[in-house]
Amino acid sequence: MAKIIILTGDAAETLEVFYPYQRLREAGYEVHIAAPTKKKLQFVVHDFVDGFDTYTEKLGHMWDADIAFKDVDPSDYVAVVVPGGRAPEYIRNDEDAKRIVRYFFEKNAPVAALCHGPLLLAAAGVLHGRTTSAYPALQPDVELGGGIFEGGAGVVDGNLVSGRAWPDHPEWMREFMKLLATIE
Repeated sequence: MAKIIILTGDAAETLEVFYPYQRLREAGYEVHIAAPTKKKLQFVVHDFVDGFDTYTEKLGHMWDADIAFKDVDPSDYVAVVVPGGRAPEYIRNDEDAKRIVRYFFEKNAPVAALCHGPLLLAAAGVLHGRTTSAYPALQPDVELGGGIFEGGAGVVDGNLVSGRAWPDHPEWMREFMKLLATIE
């Protein structure tokens, strides 16, 4: 059974971790969740409230990380998923998280990034000349990281599939599943 790794941490968006986790398991992949340390992670739920300029945040589900970033051998996996929430703004400072992401870009292996996930890609230096979607407020971060921002759902650029946030799940995961089918 092929394995896929999800890179995340505390304050990840609950929906953006669980949807790809369950969808990929349903498709027959073994899915591991990696985080800065192997511990119980606290996810969050982001939503919009009338009158607020940005989203609000509430506590979401908790879930155990299967493996710490430092212990990940990326060659054990066929693809990587980087969900959003606030976790990417923290894990982008982790050298092992960046090492893992760079591996998948160097191998031209499938990468799925959603919402704030491209913050990790930018920090890893892999967005130069690449088109990616992300949460709209991240356009400056994508562009400062050398990327080309496209605010759409299921944006594909070679081995990279991206989207704005959890409402893009159908388009985002549909395109990622097509990409995974090309490596089997």
